[in-house]
Amino acid sequence: MKKLLVANRGEIAIRVMKTAHKMGIKTVAVFSTADRNAPHVKYANEAVCIGEAPSSQSYLRGDKIIEVAKNLKVDAIHPGYGFLSENASFAELCEDNNIIFVGPKSKAIKIMGSKLAAKEAVKAYDIPMVPGIDEAITDIKKALEIAKEIGFPILIKASAGGGGKGMRVVEKESDLESQMNRAISEATSAFGDGSVFIEKYVTSPRHIEIQVMADSHGNVLHFFERECSIQRRHQKVVEEAPSCVLTPDIRQKMGDAAIKVAKSCDYLGAGTVEFLLDADHNFYFLEMNTRLQVEHPVTELISGVDLVELQIKVARGEALPMQQDELKINGHALELRVYAEDPLNDFLPSVGHLKNYKIPVGEGIRVDNGFEEGMDIPIYYDPMLSKLITYGKTREEAIQLMIKAIENYQVKGVETTLPFGKYVCEHDAFRSGNFDTHFVKNYYSPEALKQEADNEAKLAALIAVKQYIEDQKLLRLPVK
Repeated sequence: MKKLLVANRGEIAIRVMKTAHKMGIKTVAVFSTADRNAPHVKYANEAVCIGEAPSSQSYLRGDKIIEVAKNLKVDAIHPGYGFLSENASFAELCEDNNIIFVGPKSKAIKIMGSKLAAKEAVKAYDIPMVPGIDEAITDIKKALEIAKEIGFPILIKASAGGGGKGMRVVEKESDLESQMNRAISEATSAFGDGSVFIEKYVTSPRHIEIQVMADSHGNVLHFFERECSIQRRHQKVVEEAPSCVLTPDIRQKMGDAAIKVAKSCDYLGAGTVEFLLDADHNFYFLEMNTRLQVEHPVTELISGVDLVELQIKVARGEALPMQQDELKINGHALELRVYAEDPLNDFLPSVGHLKNYKIPVGEGIRVDNGFEEGMDIPIYYDPMLSKLITYGKTREEAIQLMIKAIENYQVKGVETTLPFGKYVCEHDAFRSGNFDTHFVKNYYSPEALKQEADNEAKLAALIAVKQYIEDQKLLRLPVK
């Protein structure tokens, strides 16, 4: 593999290119007209514009990306995450054109891309699953029968998608019809497929995922867990590794289950198996993400591996260079997704111009960044600016370092999730480890964040006044 095209943008494109360059592999960036001056374009060895700003005319155009790859004699394509990363047709297109797709085979993407097909695939492996139905439905009457059978509250989920779209919690029978209709409508709009399925809603769940890696020589390893329970709109904002609630026994059982899931679909490359953990520490298979996850850096820091490097090696046909018993957890890592969103206004996107943009630096601080001062935030894509990651010997150390890093992260021109990240890190529920996916609903409000900001401003003002008084005293001292 001498030349790698990264079919993505922003921080993940740069992240992949860094490892490729370290391995002596040249890189090709693709970009839309909105990203002409973006850092990932400058970072690559070569760059080609593939279309207009909307992703449907650029980053989602698999045919154009393949055309560029062939013209520039590219050996492999890394899809990053999002866009075409879990598109089985694109993986097939790469295979048909003798271009290595740095990811699983299209068959595995297809199986795990449908929640119902995924459940069917892992059935034979005796992996715990949330009680529910294993068929997609759109019929309200049938949904009611199933809901009564498994008992309320229930969860309606879109079969074809993720990211919280087409997902509805139904507490009581009278709400079922309206919530079913809304879920079907949302799923149709987002994925072109309105089919949904129903399962028991796990109250007080924690979202725990296991990183796996499989090669073409029959080896499948897991790289421990990530805790992803701090979410807004069913999407993660703060992640950490390891989880502070898993015992060594549960960790091993979840790791073994994740390896079985990978084997069930003849998996290749990096993937993540997601589980729900209930209040009694029972875990249930949720889904598999057939790509590199946004939050992969926390796993890299605690396990001491470069997951992108392993992806590339596996894609080249190499065997994984380590055994399971050689992998150990070392220290603790925390990640905050720095989105251009306003936490005081329901986390709505905050597009604008980055008048001031300086990232924190220092030991134990890593920033996977995709922006520069003076850039505009495009309205066409996910509003993530960067990922702020901290690493310490202990969880407490990683949290304290995160608070310090947030304070030293300068952004002016747009609102970001930085204040929310600080709020989480300073909250007793998070620090104690006693939290679940309802953290935002149970503890967070814009008012609480505003109050905290006001208190900090008052404290800063008091310190400034005290310092002023001390300075005045010094100035008034008589000269001897």
